[in-house]
Amino acid sequence: MPKRIEKIREAGVHELEAQQKELTEQIFRLKFQLSTGQAEALKRLRESKKDLARVKTLLRAQEITATRQKAAGKA
Repeated sequence: MPKRIEKIREAGVHELEAQQKELTEQIFRLKFQLSTGQAEALKRLRESKKDLARVKTLLRAQEITATRQKAAGKA
């Protein structure tokens, strides 16, 4: 699992945004599979939700960092 986190952290902004879109679509498909009674989708759904949260957290952290750097540059 730490390898997956490192891979996400190394990604750039555009890669993270693409990954966020892909994970959102994957979660939608997994929810649909879960509603049809496929039990294996539950584990993948949980993992996908956690990965999406990690991606969103990193995107937000980068956004905050960029905003602070802009503010420091103006001051």
